[in-house]
Formats: sequence, structure tokens, C-alpha cells
Amino acid sequence: MSERAAFALALLLLASPAAAEPRVALLDLPFRVTQLRDAGSEAALAVSTAGLPQLPRKPGPLAVAWGETGAAVVTLTGDRVTVIPLPLDAIEGLTAGETPKGAVPGSRRVLAGPLSAYLSGPGTGPDGRKGAASLTLRERQPVAMSADPKPVPVATSTVSPGPGAVFSADALRPVEIDGATNLLAVSERPEGASLALIGRRDGAWQVRGATPPEPGPATLAAARPGPKPAALLVRGDGRPESWALAGGTPVRQARGGAGFSAPGAALGEGEWVLTTGDHKALAYLSADTLDERARAALPAPVGAGLAVLGAGRGAAVVVALADGRLASVQDGDARP
Repeated sequence: MSERAAFALALLLLASPAAAEPRVALLDLPFRVTQLRDAGSEAALAVSTAGLPQLPRKPGPLAVAWGETGAAVVTLTGDRVTVIPLPLDAIEGLTAGETPKGAVPGSRRVLAGPLSAYLSGPGTGPDGRKGAASLTLRERQPVAMSADPKPVPVATSTVSPGPGAVFSADALRPVEIDGATNLLAVSERPEGASLALIGRRDGAWQVRGATPPEPGPATLAAARPGPKPAALLVRGDGRPESWALAGGTPVRQARGGAGFSAPGAALGEGEWVLTTGDHKALAYLSADTLDERARAALPAPVGAGLAVLGAGRGAAVVVALADGRLASVQDGDARP
């Protein structure tokens, strides 16, 4: 390369804006975090609608964190993450029903409009891992307007994962497909693990579709709502897979390289955020190819999970760390 060409290349590189690394900051909390719930959780919904005097009248997206000695709400205002302390007993009261009677221990109920669903009936998977023998759905029915108060009727349904199979107790997520609520779960059978899509067919709740089973475990790391619903699986070898859900039949979009683990989350339609295999960082992956765009090293491994506040590159990812601290991660390329 001539001196003139080398000089021109150097000027071009200096003029091009470098991609900024994600910004990681520790949040100031006077307690160790052992539980974290995201904005779509029953806990966050209960807190946001409870009329707590500590919260603004119209709070933005919020997550809820608590531990043995304290609790807090984490909110996003503009591009700033704010922590609002709350009494621990208030959180304990609002989250007491997360695991209803009959639910698999350690699992949590999910809510979607008039529908609530939870994993029920303890079962054992092919590899001996604890799972659920069924999924219980309770749906509030419409009632006619009346001057006299009447109890709201509730229809209860039970869905089986199929002969010889169990639902994994790791995750259960609601997602809207073609205007109707569906549920995502991982089913485990002797042939392997697959993503199960549960919805209505001919008026009855059932497994509408599933990905082909593959040997080894799988974890449902994240689900993406919106016009292009999708799910992110992580196989036992650490390879992520994205599955499109439009139409009710899962279709694989991409498979990434090894080295990742759950939990994860969707950042709008264009990107996923996923935990690395050693749990010491978060990776930003393209939704189309699962190629890694950026990585954020954390001050401690991921512990109780993560929550996303906002959407797209302006979102903040709140991470509960294994040492009890809480960190926020924001995209370095985001604009306020």
C-alpha cells in the first residue's frame, strides 16, 4: 500500500464513529437482591396497580427486586434508571399468589389479560430432572352488565405435554399470535427437548405445535411479542436458536454458535440479549442471524435473573447478580 493510500485509510478510520460498548452501572440498594421480576410479571403488574404512594401517578416500565431485608422498584425515565425503595411487607403481600396451590414448587404463574396459567402436577423428565405433568389454565369469562354484583365465572383447562413427556419447570411465557394469547413452554421426552406452543384449537386448549425434539436439554431463554412473535431457545451445548411463531407453527430462523445460556430477553424486533455461558457477561445478538454485536462484562456473574425496561436500543437491562448486587446495562450506541 502506498503512503498516500495508507494516509487516506487512517483518515477514514478516524472519521468513522466507533461502536460504543454497553454501559454497565451498579444501582444503589441497601439490601442483597435474591428475587427480580420483569415488567411483564404478575409482581410488576400488582405493584404498578396497587396505588403505592412511593410511585409516581403514571410510572413507566418497571421491574421489582427484593431480598430478605428490603425491596425496591426499578424504573426507566427517559434513559435514566431509577431505584425507588419500598417496604418489604408490601412486596411480600403483593407477590404471595405467584405460586398458586397445585403449582410445581419454584414455578410462577403467568398472566395475560383474563388468562392465568401455571405448571402443575409434579413429574420427572427422561434425565431425572423435575418437571410438570400438566399446564393448568384459568380464564375469566365475560359477564353481562348488571346492577347486582355477580361472581365472575372462571373456566379451567388442563393441557398435557403428551405421552411420556413433561413440561420443563424452567420457564413459561405468554405470547400473542395473530391476535390470540398463546403460551410457550419446553417439553422433555425420551427423544429430546422441544419448544411447545400451547393455544386454542377447535375451542380447546392444547399443544398446537412443537419444534422437532433434539437430544439433550433446552431452555426457553426469551420470548418476543409484537407483530413478529418469536422465541429464543438455548440448547444444552450452549447454542442459541431463534424460532418464528407467526401462524402458530414454530419455524427456525437462525442457530448461533456455542457459549451462551439463559436468561435472555428481546430488545424489540431486531435484537436479543443473552447471558454468556460463564454467566459473567451479557451478549447482544442480531435477531436475524444470532451474530454477536456487542458484549457487556458484568462485575459479578448473573444470579436471580434479568429484566428489560423499555424496548430497542434505548432499553435498559437490569441484572440481579449472584453476589446480591443489582446492575443496569444500557446500549452504548443508544441515543436518548
